[in-house]
Amino acid sequence: MNSGEIARMAGVSVRTLRHYHQVGVLPEPARRSNGYREYTVRDLVLLLRIRRLAELGVPLDGIPPMLASDGPADAVLDELDRELAGQIERLTARRAVIARLRAAGAGPDTPPELADLLGAGAGGGPLMLEHDRDIMVLLHHRLDEAGRAALTGLMSQVSEPETLAASNELTARFAALTPDTPDAEIDRLVADYHRALGHLSFDGFENVDGRTGALLTAYQKMVFNDAQREFFARLIAAA
Repeated sequence: MNSGEIARMAGVSVRTLRHYHQVGVLPEPARRSNGYREYTVRDLVLLLRIRRLAELGVPLDGIPPMLASDGPADAVLDELDRELAGQIERLTARRAVIARLRAAGAGPDTPPELADLLGAGAGGGPLMLEHDRDIMVLLHHRLDEAGRAALTGLMSQVSEPETLAASNELTARFAALTPDTPDAEIDRLVADYHRALGHLSFDGFENVDGRTGALLTAYQKMVFNDAQREFFARLIAAA
């Protein structure tokens, strides 16, 4: 048999067959006078055994010792079973995340803890929703476990019906700020923000590091205009 024939009979690709040769799992057979490999039935049986072990999840470097051993394979099978159980657990968790994202209508890159919350506000339109998502994704990545819990808690507070209505109205006003907006209008927005949302708890954000703050500032410079950045500066100063 040539390489194409044995690969077909074993149900593998010629590329896989060559890979087995390259990594030393399947010894290369002798070559005929024309330079082509000549496979025998014994090579086919060995290839079928290799394929079977690989399908069970045995790593390629672990196959030769198993093929050479005449002893029981209980230890190997136990290890494979534990690995598969772990994979099933991880895949089940992933499916749960996917279901949660789908139910919330959230994108696949959304942190699952925030899936139900990021789409709640729409006061500033799609662009502001995009900015909110970006900032939340960045914060979620940079915060520790306590900080992430605090972020989720804050978003849960904002999603309360009355608070959400006020937040949407303020977000719409923020989105409408332009470089020509009078200072008095920015001050009114800051005051209204503290009056409507000043009760929100930010406990848990004490450990936000300087690098995270710098990243958020850099993001704001990229996406917000001068008036909007001035709003943030005054909001922080009035806190």
